[in-house]
Amino acid sequence: MATEIRVPTLGESVTEATIGRWFKKPGEAVKADEPLVELETDKVTLEVNAPSAGVLAEVAVNEGDTVEVGALLGSITEGAGGTVAKTAEKPAEKKEEAPKAEAPKAAAAAPGAADDHGPAVRRIAEETGVSPAAVGGTGKDGRVTKGDMLAAVASGVSAPQAPSAPVQVRAPSAPDDASREERVRMTKLRQTIARRLKDAQQTAAMLTTFNDVDMSGVMALRSQYKDAFEKKHGVKLGFMGFFVKACVQALKELPAVNAEIDGTDIIYKNYYHVGVAVGTEKGLVVPVVRDADALSVAGIEKTIGDFGKRARDGQLKIEEMQGGTFTISNGGVYGSLLSTPILNAPQSAILGMHRIEERPVARNGQVVIRPMMYLALSYDHRIIDGKEAVTFLVRVKENLEDPARLVLDL
Repeated sequence: MATEIRVPTLGESVTEATIGRWFKKPGEAVKADEPLVELETDKVTLEVNAPSAGVLAEVAVNEGDTVEVGALLGSITEGAGGTVAKTAEKPAEKKEEAPKAEAPKAAAAAPGAADDHGPAVRRIAEETGVSPAAVGGTGKDGRVTKGDMLAAVASGVSAPQAPSAPVQVRAPSAPDDASREERVRMTKLRQTIARRLKDAQQTAAMLTTFNDVDMSGVMALRSQYKDAFEKKHGVKLGFMGFFVKACVQALKELPAVNAEIDGTDIIYKNYYHVGVAVGTEKGLVVPVVRDADALSVAGIEKTIGDFGKRARDGQLKIEEMQGGTFTISNGGVYGSLLSTPILNAPQSAILGMHRIEERPVARNGQVVIRPMMYLALSYDHRIIDGKEAVTFLVRVKENLEDPARLVLDL
């Protein structure tokens, strides 16, 4: 009896994943709950464990393939390792022959047949104008897969109903330059990140407002207590704890910044889950500090420190990426002086931090040198008015320039 291995629910707003690697080969014995395959999404990398003990009989998808929630990954049969290796090869042979036999069906499909091939194919058809009817399917029963659609777009196939809309193709480089170029296909993960960021730009009425903050107060407090803080709490005292607390206080005063749009409704959230962007080798991830209003500065620093370490090791869980109501992105750690961060949909605002730089400023009629940081708040103008956005950023500035306000909840 065979037990199917399928793609689990991937979390909020995540509908597909990329096969990273298989840990087992067909014919090898597996234990119950043993990691079998690694899946990559635009938020996190996760492992799918064996639902039962037995032998990996079939691998239905290859490394690099894109799969949707519920898709078949493979199957496990009862028995000892090595006894079903030949059995696992037979389905593979059938899979290779199926596209040849069924391709004519796909080619003869009626326009608009994207609905028969899944949401990924339908989305590509809508975005590019390429109809699945014009694409030969290599999937089961001649179905057009996402890979087929991407290959068709790359080869310049255009939709039958709109032949005048050619697919954009890069102009060829000069021969001397072409010999020194390297073409590398984007990973599925990077393609997904790129698509989501572009979707956020096209959906929201995004605008950015700026301010600067004198970090003297926070830096003095940090310098005074950093050794005692680390000794007691076992974590270094950074800036993110102060920023998260400052933002939470401002969010309480201006609830629209903590809300989101759902159709024609506005969802006001009376909780404060703050996402903190973390850069990794595979891309940007945004783990969420849940109920940040109930945490102390020490609690926030511990949570963020743990997230950062596990993000770099690829050990964050999918649920730790979900449910954020507001995001903070610190480009300053990379040396950024100023930026306009892109919204982390469906959230309505994101705060950009930048590097601290000593600059001359006027204080009480005197020019003095102060450690200054530019702040940028990108927001969705459909739900947040300019007055609210500016007021929010001013409140964050006031809280940071006088850290006692954070302790006194002023």
